[in-house]
Amino acid sequence: MRPRRPLPALLLLLLLPGCGSDRCELGRVWDGGTCVPYTASDPVQADVVAIPSGVTWQWQITGVVDTSWDVDVYDVDVFDLDQSTYDALRADGRTIVCYFSAGSFEPWRDDAGEFPDSAIGKTLQGWPDERWLDVMDPTVRQIMQERLDYAASWPCDGVEPDNITAYNNRSGFGINATEQLSYNRFLADEAHRRGMGVAMKNDVEQVGDLIDWFDYTVNESCAVYDECDTLRPFVDADEAVLHTEYVDHWKNAPAKADEVCGIPGFSTIIKTWDLGPELQQCP
Repeated sequence: MRPRRPLPALLLLLLLPGCGSDRCELGRVWDGGTCVPYTASDPVQADVVAIPSGVTWQWQITGVVDTSWDVDVYDVDVFDLDQSTYDALRADGRTIVCYFSAGSFEPWRDDAGEFPDSAIGKTLQGWPDERWLDVMDPTVRQIMQERLDYAASWPCDGVEPDNITAYNNRSGFGINATEQLSYNRFLADEAHRRGMGVAMKNDVEQVGDLIDWFDYTVNESCAVYDECDTLRPFVDADEAVLHTEYVDHWKNAPAKADEVCGIPGFSTIIKTWDLGPELQQCP
């Protein structure tokens, strides 16, 4: 779970693409110790469970999952999912989207020891226990394939790979926007090869280059950042925009809903930063 608190304007400027030192120039990607040209293949097509525009949903990735919400979609942490929760959601006809971090090293995960030290970078802003991963490292990609295998074994209807924006953060690897596209498309293709839908998590700057690969999007705080219009292509394609805005104190959730609800085609909910069992839906 890595929700992002709004950052000061100066810090945002420092984190923009091009403000760091990229390992490869745009249009090229890191491969075996050198930069090579990148050419995208066609997206892998798959018959997956669709999540259309305007669905209701709940996002809970901390604590015991409260399965009682009458919503269309549940987004839950795949590593914390247990059989009783899965069975309860299935019995109620919920679509199950499974969360995992695809771009950060989490030392508490069972597979943490499989990551090479050379692929573990700088600490995530605001999350001192996590560090960015080198998304061009072949071992990182293999581990993510194994995580997708695990999600498919339940089976999850879709996946939400988080932290897929290393290119506009200080990762320690100088990942450029082309490399991020390569990785994000890789994740989408591998999810489709396993028969699962896949959510584009944030990365609003690359919507035009990614929408053909992804089936819906999970977005945090687009109203705060004034970037909700960038997600309109998903609505136009009748694909869900699963949108969350945050409050520091739960008592403020109704007021926040009054402020941000009503974006046409969006599935907006209000949560606190820990993404626990609480839920404020839009009226």
